[in-house]
Amino acid sequence: MKFKSVMPVVFAGATLGLGVAACGGDKSSDKPAATATAKTNTTTDETAAQAGDVKIAFSTPAADHGWLKAVSDNAKAKAKELGIDMTINDSATTSAEQADQIETLIQSKPDVLVVLPNEGEPLTPVAQKAMDQGIQVINIDREFSSASAFHTVIGGDNYGIGVQAGNYFADQLKCSGNVVEIHGIAGISVTEQRSKGFADQLKKRCGDGIKIVAQQPADFVPDKGLSVMENILQKNKDIDAVYTHDDDMGEGVAAAIENAGRDKDMWMTGAGGSKAVMEKIKQGGLWRATFLYNPAMSADAVYLASLLGQGKGLPGFAAPDVPSRITLAATTVTKDNVDQYMSLGF
Repeated sequence: MKFKSVMPVVFAGATLGLGVAACGGDKSSDKPAATATAKTNTTTDETAAQAGDVKIAFSTPAADHGWLKAVSDNAKAKAKELGIDMTINDSATTSAEQADQIETLIQSKPDVLVVLPNEGEPLTPVAQKAMDQGIQVINIDREFSSASAFHTVIGGDNYGIGVQAGNYFADQLKCSGNVVEIHGIAGISVTEQRSKGFADQLKKRCGDGIKIVAQQPADFVPDKGLSVMENILQKNKDIDAVYTHDDDMGEGVAAAIENAGRDKDMWMTGAGGSKAVMEKIKQGGLWRATFLYNPAMSADAVYLASLLGQGKGLPGFAAPDVPSRITLAATTVTKDNVDQYMSLGF
């Protein structure tokens, strides 16, 4: 397989309406990259008709979380639009269960396999098996640990989410204060990148002025967010703000803060873009901001899979060429701009 260069991409609202940015240096750079736009916002009748012959399989963890459900729903909607009878597995609750489901999908010999892994590293071997058998793999969001295990990865700019969070905290706290950070699942690429971007930007902007006094994973689960934050509150009497890696998980964190009567002592942010959290940001109070990229990335993945299955590439690239990495830009949502992003909420 020939690998293409890494291409950061800016999400433009509709399926693969992408500004493709040239490779360029440090992700934390404040300088915008030069862009060349590949406009494919509309699926033509001809494309849809041809796509109907493509065999696609789709795997994601159980859709029992708001963002994951939106990912699954967007993929299903795009497959229906394209007339693709897509095989879907979205019930796995562990990486081992998802690997077993993908093994079964491989046996059905799809043209393209689209996977959002529960965890990237444990699912890498089965993705590699698919690639070795000539099944193109599109990796969504949480990255496999080997570049040979996918044809293309479509992900959000998780490092960028961390950087934007770092900028927001630096501005709001004026580079002075104590912060708590609640991670998602420990060890996955999303968590590591959101945490590193945050730490790097706080250091860049504030030196040692803002201290991260506690960091703990809560697995994207509200109940665990509640229990983790309860423990942190007992051990830390001086907290100015909380950076959570997920809105659903953050609901549990917020409940712990409110139950302890400390919601006037601090504020918090999330990530993901749930409508419930956006409504709370709009109201003002404990919730100040969320950072997001669109879960419609799964629709992009299904559309791209339909092209790969036809031996085509993205418009603007030499068919059947596509970039090996497509990155959706991160967005900061606050009370000032929440109305314009409410439609993206899930």
